[in-house]
Amino acid sequence: MDLLKNIFKGDKVIWIIFLCLCLISIVEVFSAASTLTYKSGDHWGPITQHSIILMVGAVVVVFLHNVPYKWFQVFPVFLYPISLVLLAFVTLMGIITGDRVNGAARWMTFMGLQFQPSELAKMAVIIAVSFILSKRQDEYGANPSAFKYIMILTGLVFLLIAPENLSTAMLLFGVVCMMMFIGRVSSKKLFGMLGIMALLGGVAVGILMAIPAKTLHSTPGLHRFETWQNRVSGFFEKEEVPAAKFDIDKDAQIAHARIAIATSNVVGKGPGNSVQRDFLSQAFSDFIFAIIIEELGLIGGIFVVFFYLCLLYRAGKIAQKCERTFPAFLVMGIALLLVSQAILNMMVAVGLFPVTGQPLPLVSKGGTSTLINCAYIGMILSVSRYTAHLEEQKEHDAQLQLQIATDAAANSEAQTAAEPTAQILNSDAKFEDENDINKNS
Repeated sequence: MDLLKNIFKGDKVIWIIFLCLCLISIVEVFSAASTLTYKSGDHWGPITQHSIILMVGAVVVVFLHNVPYKWFQVFPVFLYPISLVLLAFVTLMGIITGDRVNGAARWMTFMGLQFQPSELAKMAVIIAVSFILSKRQDEYGANPSAFKYIMILTGLVFLLIAPENLSTAMLLFGVVCMMMFIGRVSSKKLFGMLGIMALLGGVAVGILMAIPAKTLHSTPGLHRFETWQNRVSGFFEKEEVPAAKFDIDKDAQIAHARIAIATSNVVGKGPGNSVQRDFLSQAFSDFIFAIIIEELGLIGGIFVVFFYLCLLYRAGKIAQKCERTFPAFLVMGIALLLVSQAILNMMVAVGLFPVTGQPLPLVSKGGTSTLINCAYIGMILSVSRYTAHLEEQKEHDAQLQLQIATDAAANSEAQTAAEPTAQILNSDAKFEDENDINKNS
């Protein structure tokens, strides 16, 4: 028991959420990876690989939650420039060689391992923004220079990620904006910038939708624009189609995800009994929430949402207990990133948002993303250990003060009780002296 306490330090609720999401991930990825099993011919291969990654991720959590949070401030010093170089390299190689996965140049291979540089960039930006906000605080809020530095730092990463992974770039930018709001950056600057971005975004979407698809397809460097155009038009141009004329092969991913949800019920079909997993090529990743609802029902879906909301709530409680600003901003930034990505994934699965390609954190099958998400959990737990130490110190100080007050009160009572006794003894001594004087006289 003592061994478990030494291993699982920090906020117990965060640990429970992490372990529950990992358990759901193992069960649902094992079920949803049927397409991978069919392609490879190896029944246990995909889930074995995923389980190993989760175990390595658990080791990362245990390691990082034992690292003092102050060391995390050093991470962006080397992570940020490295991620910029890798992002530029991946984008350039995609243009030169045309080597892409699912139509996008997001991956690179190092020593036989594939990873996404954008995941490293996200971590570097979140930590760096937390550091800038913590160092640029005064009694009136964040220093005006904080906004400038954050926009430069985030803007460079945004420009490098957006051409190949617009949803990730927009997600990161949105989280940074929420962090600036929490960090008391000037509302005038923040909302003014958001207004300009919204205006430019609307104009860009209008221009994008007006360009013929053939032009986008044939123009070098604009290959992703056609994908964005199809996703936006597919989301907004919805019309009622009779069942007899419905073409399920058009936007098959979205269609089968909705069928998975529609054919479920309160308790679902049971783990491993999904039907639509065999038709969803990304059932184990982008659309795993649809498979969760199909197999575990509405109750299972609600539980998954509940876990992410609890993660955000607990992160807020941990941030409130921090006496320093950096760990507070770090915890909130990480929680906002994980929960925002989860909400985005779930909205896509239920048809409330265009397809983005964002996985469900800690649940979807992944390599780099899973390990980075585990690192995020480790960082939150590290800060929770710091806040727990603060509470223990406060409790110890309170007990010490109480003990001092109790001892002082006891001493005071002893002195008060001793005074009448002394007076009586003095009175008796005086009476005896007077009697002796009278006898002598």
